[in-house]
Amino acid sequence: MVDLTYERFQWSRGFQVVAGVDEAGRGPLAGPVVAAAVIMPRETIIRGVDDSKRLSPALRMELAALILARARAVGIGVVNHHVIDDINILQATMRAMENAVANLAIPPNYLLIDGPRYHSSVIPYTAVVDGDAKCFSIAAASIIAKVTRDHMMLEYDRQFPLYGFARHKGYGTREHLEAIRRYGPCEIHRRSFRMPEKLDTK
Repeated sequence: MVDLTYERFQWSRGFQVVAGVDEAGRGPLAGPVVAAAVIMPRETIIRGVDDSKRLSPALRMELAALILARARAVGIGVVNHHVIDDINILQATMRAMENAVANLAIPPNYLLIDGPRYHSSVIPYTAVVDGDAKCFSIAAASIIAKVTRDHMMLEYDRQFPLYGFARHKGYGTREHLEAIRRYGPCEIHRRSFRMPEKLDTK
């Protein structure tokens, strides 16, 4: 259940500006990895905010608008496919998160990070496994990251209409894999990601 337990614990320790941080796009075969950092006013809860993967696209859009309207600050970090290929997806994800935090208009003094790991020598943090399903600030960040990346993939769909990016957002669906085999990879495909040798027919 998403609530303010993690935020309240850090507020009680004296950290007044707590940011939730999450990413979207680690798994796809194409496009960027996008991270978001969100600072909400204390004790703010927006009904319906949850792990972005549990929400319909329409509800994500609605909630993203509410989060942007009520947040004290929102930062976005984008790392493109070239950098992903150069430094690997884990390091690219860390960089996207760092960039999102750096792009906050209000400097946070504590971070709540989705996932098992993070690295920061400047701002104290807690990494929360499945944080987007537990922590309100992280869940809010997950929605902003997902909506931002989905919008980018819609733009890429217009540039590269053969691949169906508007439907699968770059993930390795059967449709996407068949398009790659038919047309070859396009400019935004991650060359460092191994394509399955066989299509999953199940």
